[in-house]
Amino acid sequence: MRYTILFSIPLLLLATGCNKDKFQTTPTLKFKSVNTTELRNQQLLVFTLSFTDGEGDFSDSGSIYVQEIVPGCVNSNFDGAYPLPPFPTTKNQKGDINVTFGYNLNGSGYTSISPQCQKNDTAVFRFVLRDDAHHASDTVSSPSIILYY
Repeated sequence: MRYTILFSIPLLLLATGCNKDKFQTTPTLKFKSVNTTELRNQQLLVFTLSFTDGEGDFSDSGSIYVQEIVPGCVNSNFDGAYPLPPFPTTKNQKGDINVTFGYNLNGSGYTSISPQCQKNDTAVFRFVLRDDAHHASDTVSSPSIILYY
């Protein structure tokens, strides 16, 4: 398997609001930003996603599902569910998730990605958040990311 199991998902917990009506049992996920849309050798690709969850149940089997889609390049597509690292959870939880990949940064602790079709890949990344009760958020997508060959 060309993708390592190591995956960085630092969580930055934000203050929770007093209005409990805004949070649902099913987690919500929103795409906030990406650090670059043109990835070159030896660079990091960092996606920032925001989430909410009414129950705050991410302690046991919560995970984030990541899928890379490269139209016209079957060998480059990948997907996988990655466990969330342990973090303090509360009801009506709100926070950010950073999903980080490294382009040929082997041994860095980041999941490695690179173009696989002998040319520049233009990829879209999709994300789904799942809590311990197996409730899944809606799918969110990144803008197109060019992985330079």
